[in-house]
Amino acid sequence: MDALHEISTLLKADPLRWRLLGLVRDLRLPDAWIGAGFIRNAVWDHLHGRAGSELLSDVDVIWYDPARPDPETDRSYEAFLRAEEPSVSWSVKNQARMHERNGDQPYSSSIDAMRYWPETATALAAQRSMTDACYIAAPLGTDDLMNLVLRPTPHFARNRMKDYHKRTQAKGWTSIWPRLTLVTG
Repeated sequence: MDALHEISTLLKADPLRWRLLGLVRDLRLPDAWIGAGFIRNAVWDHLHGRAGSELLSDVDVIWYDPARPDPETDRSYEAFLRAEEPSVSWSVKNQARMHERNGDQPYSSSIDAMRYWPETATALAAQRSMTDACYIAAPLGTDDLMNLVLRPTPHFARNRMKDYHKRTQAKGWTSIWPRLTLVTG
């Protein structure tokens, strides 16, 4: 089984994650995905032999629409999702404006934006289709995620290694998932 299929199968088998993907799908936002720890944590828990992976942090919903860059639009979607599933800390961000906050060139899509995220194992997202297919976006591949390697994305390796080191230290991932290999340079 290839990694994308394995990740998709893992998400479909997790009732909470599958429900959350359905809530985001039902918003009908353009280029909308749930990314980052939502997938990474589920895979790392699975690879560590843990049953029923938890949502350890917020659920990152990304979407892309240059015609609606107002942060208030994101907040209204967060409020809707909170009302539908109040046990989750939702974070909704239109990637059409996030380059400004991050000091990058404008992104061309949600998938393009993921190339600028901190770690390769985090630069993934999932999407549930109207026909209940599960799509996985992995612009930097799945090797690091599936091999339990924590490595900076090329963007962070070139421009923000100090931020990468602070982040990996603050998150304490190697304590949560002790089989991780942390790439420091």
